[in-house]
Amino acid sequence: MSLPTRTRRQDIARAWMRAVYPTAYVPMSPVEIELYLLELVDLIADAVQAEPFAPCPVAVVGHRLVEAHFTGPETLQRTVEVLGHALLFNPELQDVPELAEKVVGILGAVSTGFATAMRLDAFDQQEQVKRALMTAKVRAEQVLKASEARFREVFDSSAFGIALTDLRGQCIDANAALADMIGCDRTALIGRRMIELFDPADVDALVATYRAVGEGGVERVREQRRLLREDGEPVWVHLAVSLLRESGGKPAYHVTMVEDVSELHLLRKNLDFQLLHDALTGLSNRQHFVTRLETLHGTSRGGITLYYLDLDAFSVVNNGLGHAVGDQLLTEVGRRLKAVVADETASVARMAGDEFAIVVDNSPTTPSVPAMIERINEALERPMDNGVALSASVGVVDRPAAGWDVAELLRAANATLRRAKAAGKRQWQTYDRHADQRLREQQARAARMPGALADGEIEVEYQPVVDLDSRRVLGHVARLRWEELGHDECLELAEATGLSLALGQWALREAAAEAVGSSASDPSESDPTESDPTESDPTESDPTESDPTESDPTESDGFGVLHFELSPMQSRDEDLVGTVKRTLDETGLPVSRLRIFLDTRSMLEGPGEDNAQFLRDNGIVTGLARFNGGQAELSLLADLPVDSLILDPSVVRRLAERPAAFLHDAVARTVRLIRSSGVSVLVAGVSSADCAAWWTQVEVDAAFGDHLAPAVPGYELSR
Repeated sequence: MSLPTRTRRQDIARAWMRAVYPTAYVPMSPVEIELYLLELVDLIADAVQAEPFAPCPVAVVGHRLVEAHFTGPETLQRTVEVLGHALLFNPELQDVPELAEKVVGILGAVSTGFATAMRLDAFDQQEQVKRALMTAKVRAEQVLKASEARFREVFDSSAFGIALTDLRGQCIDANAALADMIGCDRTALIGRRMIELFDPADVDALVATYRAVGEGGVERVREQRRLLREDGEPVWVHLAVSLLRESGGKPAYHVTMVEDVSELHLLRKNLDFQLLHDALTGLSNRQHFVTRLETLHGTSRGGITLYYLDLDAFSVVNNGLGHAVGDQLLTEVGRRLKAVVADETASVARMAGDEFAIVVDNSPTTPSVPAMIERINEALERPMDNGVALSASVGVVDRPAAGWDVAELLRAANATLRRAKAAGKRQWQTYDRHADQRLREQQARAARMPGALADGEIEVEYQPVVDLDSRRVLGHVARLRWEELGHDECLELAEATGLSLALGQWALREAAAEAVGSSASDPSESDPTESDPTESDPTESDPTESDPTESDPTESDGFGVLHFELSPMQSRDEDLVGTVKRTLDETGLPVSRLRIFLDTRSMLEGPGEDNAQFLRDNGIVTGLARFNGGQAELSLLADLPVDSLILDPSVVRRLAERPAAFLHDAVARTVRLIRSSGVSVLVAGVSSADCAAWWTQVEVDAAFGDHLAPAVPGYELSR
């Protein structure tokens, strides 16, 4: 359970106290300092969450710090570090929209308030300097030598740069601090025009400032401007311009005071950069890219193109050569992607991990999408110094409609990237509205599937497994059903979400319990283990021994043998045998009435191949599901202890759709060869009388499909 908001703010105040306590002498105890800072934490936190957001009220925090004498050289830097980290990672503020931008604004306001308060405090002290300066210039002969010495000491020793200029702007006197800022000798300033010391871009504004002060329009002007050093380097300063008058009130001189705030300006600039850029590559991060994408999309005349990239096999680099090499590669990828679009109005960002994004504002000279994709992969495939090179899969959203918001643009680009990756390495796809709609519906269903399983919306249906010669029901195969989705669709969604293992375990238990219950409720069945006399030895079953008069699949001696196909994830489960044994123990289903079919492709890939032997060792009849009959799959029959197999429905469908030809002959020969090895063959998806007749001629052991008998819920089966 999270701590109350007040406690979290006290933690921030304590961390702040510990950071600034050593930086300046403050006549308060640590506890008093903490309570004093807690009030400021409350003010800042409330301002972040306020709507509409306005950072200006937070400027008082800087003033309060100066009032309490937190004015050490490192006070502001440590304050920014503590508040920046605390605000960005405070659970109380995680749901605040545009948090990073607001935090930048808050820290800027605090820094500005602090600097302003420091200036005001210093300027108040400098008022004495100005009065002494006026007295020294107007009544030079009347001032005592001691007074003149005191004035000169203040003027010369001040940390602020001070210049006295006439009303034409020429410098009459300047102190050493100003000369040091400029990087020249103090005497070189005498006679120069004051505006010549500033950046040319600020000259017009400064002329207006001095004119306004000289004409009495304003008493004092405070601005942030750029001085230029003698070597041309800019120096950011806070500038204060005021007017000195003669005893009669007539304007006499301008007094210019400047404070070097270059470090504060650089600190804020670096903070802005760090909050909006990726620390590793220097590219825009996701937050900054979203802003750039929104701007370009809203102002583009030629339309934008969004490229969403994922590096192919990047994990191979990380796992094989180490994360340090992986980081070098990411940095180089960022540099090369920027070079690809260097001639375009574009923005490149690292979105997450090894994912990058590029948005291009199209112009008449912008390369086409295929050409741009080729440029990207050509840039990436050039090996680095260590020989590493990669390609990228790319999802493209080209010239989207103006009504699309940024979130939808990124979602569409990411979904298109996933479609491209599904096609293999170095593939790219453009956004397809229809494909995207289908994918969204599928993913929405997949996301709801755990809840559907918990709420009992998914059910197990049972389709009769039929002897094609006699049409006698030998058993039932368990099939999943969720609303209008059939078994294959349910398995596909479950595999995609990781629910497959839990769903399969639940379905196996449901089916086993139904098999026991249905058989027990059938008064015609005296012994469920004898529902099919051939089941005493699965490898020696002979469907021709059943009564040929039983042609109706609905007429059976009970449930018969439960046929259960495992999903790929279930087939690889290391605890599969334990799961099956627990299910049999809990439901009371005899081992002789269960056939488990492992996923053929999972067995080919290796993991879980021992499950076939373990199942067989525990007396469970084992088979392979979705068997296509390829050379690699045929080799499994020799390598694995299997008793049966179910041909993949796609094989049955292809044969049903084509006239008798070479494929039919090849499959028939394969089936006979398999059966001659002692492995029984079942056919799934028999959909017509012609299909059933052909498979009957081939002499498969059993079949199931909607033509033979539809799948029904358990309650209809028992009824």
